[in-house]
Amino acid sequence: MKHRFTALSLLAALAAVACMTGAVLAQDQDTMPARPMYGHVPPHPGTDSKAPVTPLPTWNGSFNYQGSIYRYSMVGTAPSTGTTTTVPVFIIPVKLTYVTGTTSQSFSPFRKLSNGQTAIQNTIASPIFQAGIDFTSGGTDLGNTQYIDAFQRGNFWGTVKSHTGYHLLLGTPYVMPTLSLTVPAADGSVATEFGVHVGLADINWFDTAINAYMTAHPRIVPNSLPIFVTYNTYLTQGGCCIGGYHSATGSQAYAHFTYINKVGAFSQNVSALSHEVGEWADDPLFNGGNSVACGVLEVGDPEEGEPNYGDFAYTLGGFTYDLQDLVFLPYFGAPPSTSVNNSLTFHGNPFSLSVCSNGG
Repeated sequence: MKHRFTALSLLAALAAVACMTGAVLAQDQDTMPARPMYGHVPPHPGTDSKAPVTPLPTWNGSFNYQGSIYRYSMVGTAPSTGTTTTVPVFIIPVKLTYVTGTTSQSFSPFRKLSNGQTAIQNTIASPIFQAGIDFTSGGTDLGNTQYIDAFQRGNFWGTVKSHTGYHLLLGTPYVMPTLSLTVPAADGSVATEFGVHVGLADINWFDTAINAYMTAHPRIVPNSLPIFVTYNTYLTQGGCCIGGYHSATGSQAYAHFTYINKVGAFSQNVSALSHEVGEWADDPLFNGGNSVACGVLEVGDPEEGEPNYGDFAYTLGGFTYDLQDLVFLPYFGAPPSTSVNNSLTFHGNPFSLSVCSNGG
């Protein structure tokens, strides 16, 4: 679903974060009926005065649909090269605290879960980063690899099947220092959504804070993907509930997802992560710059309203992860022969989609 916002300036970010250390009031509340959605924060101009020393590797392509040429830029190298790209990843745990009078509640991705691991540990051990599953699509073996790589190989299987060395991989995540924030009462509260006790935080306030964090950590450079992880929280903008988003500041792409610790809830475990990383891979720096006939090239949005939010279960290391199905380029009008089995989605179009039938 499309939900666009007005981003705050990075200059305001530094001032805002400086004010976050004091305790503020937050009231428990029930919100309006929850609506599952993903955020789309417009890219920030950034302060790049020249091309970055370590740019994100991207390649360009295009397709013709109904007489119009649609161009796109994606992460990695062109599938026709048959080469592998590995993108460094930074994981930034985000702890959100809500204060009411003399009491406080915190939502931390380091909380121990039922399998004895934390949300951070489960995320790193998931098929997003580990190559422990032999992925297939419509009976075609795409390789024992990571989820997003399997998706992208299937996305361009018409080329990859004869250039099998092509891969888009995520490096072993490096866990950065925790970003601890106290949520101002004006920007968030605690509530129950999808049957889960959660923290809520305004997306613009949150985006300001994480941009300030990236500015303060020069180790984060444009050829990497910083991923901010919250636990049992949703972002908001006039309503709930946003499971994640991706954007860019100048040449630096970044993403956020929330890890919800309840089976069947929106954004369960790494579902939102699979959504956002899939969209980053196919539209990394522009967040809408890759325009298509039905809007923008957002590969997760067309399926988020489907049964189980478009999620499919995969078990790895004894834990069952829920990964969202993603649409292939033919969904946006590219020739069917582009993808594996002429399919419109990684999971074989289980919801009977047609070209641009559910937006972009």
